[in-house]
Amino acid sequence: MFYEPDKGDHGLPRSPLKSCVVPRPIGWITTLTDGIRVNLAPFSLFNLLSFDPAYVMFSASTHRPDFRRKDSIVNAERSGEFVYNMATYDLREAVMRTGQIEDSSVDEMKAVGLTPAPSRLVKTPRVAESPISFECRHYSTITLPGHTPESTHYVVIGRVVGVHIADSAFRADGKIDMERIRPLARMGYGDYTCVERLFPVMPTGEVQGPHYARDGGH
Repeated sequence: MFYEPDKGDHGLPRSPLKSCVVPRPIGWITTLTDGIRVNLAPFSLFNLLSFDPAYVMFSASTHRPDFRRKDSIVNAERSGEFVYNMATYDLREAVMRTGQIEDSSVDEMKAVGLTPAPSRLVKTPRVAESPISFECRHYSTITLPGHTPESTHYVVIGRVVGVHIADSAFRADGKIDMERIRPLARMGYGDYTCVERLFPVMPTGEVQGPHYARDGGH
């Protein structure tokens, strides 16, 4: 099939676009509201942009009746900082619950029973239960105009100034054990996935057989 996304002429019950770019890592973003109250929200439009220096981005539309931007975006701009926390399979329920809280007066981290951990270079706390966190300084926000006000997206770019990795996240060879951590990722529609197996590619280009998650995998 072929369709033009601006026309939406795919003839399907739901647009397949989001299912065509998968898996997308979940950016579990911590910010501070008014410099005091913790805001924690997951974003399925998140990724690493560069690594020397390191920049990350997260993006969201308004999806609100009054077209207000999401608190994470506003807070990152006002405070000049935010923290990325890795969302994992073990934390999946807390991740989903933080995404459902819309009340700006609620401390999402406290509401779902997570533990704030102090950052070193920014004021915004990390999620202690997350195995990996990035302390970020706000670099810029890019506005991507939508066909409607509610579909306008705001892309927040931050420079990574500090990286936290739990000692327990490493394998004996010094590599991060992704099969044990099982990072969450977004698929299309209402589906999610997690890392359960890896397959190494040798310098020669040879693809080796997959490694499977220790708890069974597929």
